[in-house]
Amino acid sequence: MTSELLDRALVEEATKKSGLVWVKGPGAAARALWHVWHEGAACVVGDGPGEQPLPGLADGGPAEVTVRSKDKGGRLVSWAATVVELPSGSEEWTAAVAELKGKRLNAPDGEAMTERWARECRVLRLEPTGATAPLPDGSLAEPPLPTPVTTRRPAPAALPRLLFGRKRRGRR
Repeated sequence: MTSELLDRALVEEATKKSGLVWVKGPGAAARALWHVWHEGAACVVGDGPGEQPLPGLADGGPAEVTVRSKDKGGRLVSWAATVVELPSGSEEWTAAVAELKGKRLNAPDGEAMTERWARECRVLRLEPTGATAPLPDGSLAEPPLPTPVTTRRPAPAALPRLLFGRKRRGRR
């Protein structure tokens, strides 16, 4: 019983403090998702134009959530979740969206984003089942997922000097 309480506290505190979690649905690769912790679950919004993709996450299905440390970026805990899709306009949806709205950065439509989310996006709750996974022994590094995003032009030749500074010569 004590172990279960400690695991639940670890999941909640780590997820609250991390701005980003890695979520893996069945048959899909793990994706980094921004989220908020609300009423005992991680809430995410996505699958709409301009929002994060939520591949493999289906209502009632399982998911694996991995939480990283905000300061060091290392894995803190991995936990099993049940995906619950909140119906648009419901009381739960409204409460979750109010929290998500405060964390959404650089929304193209500002205050109108909640109406867009209601029309075009899904809001999901990732509810912990109580099961946590042991930390792995080795690296779980994977190559990046393919993306259509590219840089528009080559980096400027002066960029290394700007980033790393010039060697300073002594004053005479």
